[in-house]
Amino acid sequence: MAHLIESMAHTGQPPWHGVGNRLPAKQSLDIWQQAAGMDWTIEQSDVLYNVTSDALHIRPFAMSKVLYRSDTLAPLSVVSKRYNVVQPHEVLHFYQDLVQAGGFELETAGVLKGGRKLWALAKTGQDMRLNGGDTVKSYLLLATSCDGTLCTTAQFTSLRVVCNNTLQMALNDKVDAIKVPHSTKFNPKHVKEVLGLGLANWDLFQRNIHELSHRSVSPTEAIIFFSDLINDPTDDDDNIVLSRPTLKLQELYQGTGMGSDLVSAKNTAWGLVNTE
Repeated sequence: MAHLIESMAHTGQPPWHGVGNRLPAKQSLDIWQQAAGMDWTIEQSDVLYNVTSDALHIRPFAMSKVLYRSDTLAPLSVVSKRYNVVQPHEVLHFYQDLVQAGGFELETAGVLKGGRKLWALAKTGQDMRLNGGDTVKSYLLLATSCDGTLCTTAQFTSLRVVCNNTLQMALNDKVDAIKVPHSTKFNPKHVKEVLGLGLANWDLFQRNIHELSHRSVSPTEAIIFFSDLINDPTDDDDNIVLSRPTLKLQELYQGTGMGSDLVSAKNTAWGLVNTE
C-alpha cells in the first residue's frame, strides 16, 4: 500500500485512503493516543548472534541494540547504542501546551511502516483566505522514525499529512524545519522555542501566496513554465518539443485540475505552483 498506514486518527474530512478513526474536535491526548494506535512504547534489547549451527553458542554484539514494539513484540530496527528513541506518546504530548493555551488543535496523527515512523499534525489557526474562496491552512508537523530514516523533525506546513506520501511532500519543503538527530536527546521545550520564529515565517508565506495569486500568467508563460519543469527537449531549430506530462499539466492548469477554476488560481502564478 502506497500510504503505508499502520493506524491513524483524524478530525474533519476523511483522508483519501479511507483508513483511520475519525474523532470529534478537542479530544484529550489520551484519546488521540488510543485512536491513532500510538498507545505502545518502543523497547530495546541486546543484539545476539549465533556462532554455531546447533544454536548453542550465542554471543552479544555490544555496539548495537534491537528496537521492538511493546504491544506486538515486532522488531522495528537495529540501531547503535547511542540512538535516542522518541516514543509515540512523546510525539503527541509535544502539542500539549500548544493545544491547551496556544490555540492549536490536533488534526491528524498516526503510525507508518509498522511503527517505524510516527507523526502528528496540528492546526495553528493561522489560515489564509484568498480571492474566490481558496483557503490555505497552516499546520505544525512533528514526525520521527526509529529506524534511522528520519530525524525528529518539526516544521510549519500548509499540507495536511495523512499518509507516507503527504508526509514526504511536507518534509521535502525544508524551509525552517527543525531537525533533531537521534544521536541527541529530543528536547520538546527547546524545539518549541526555536519554532517561535515559525509564525513570522508563515506571515512571509502568506505574503508570497498573495503575490502569486495576483500575478497573471499567459498561456504561453504557462507552457514554458511546465516545459522547463519537465525539462522538455528542443528540436534542431530550438523549438520546444512538448511532452505528454507537460500537456497534461497544462490541461490541469486550464481547468481540469481540482481548484483550478478558483479566482486565486485561474490564470495566475498561484495556479501554476498548485498544478498536480
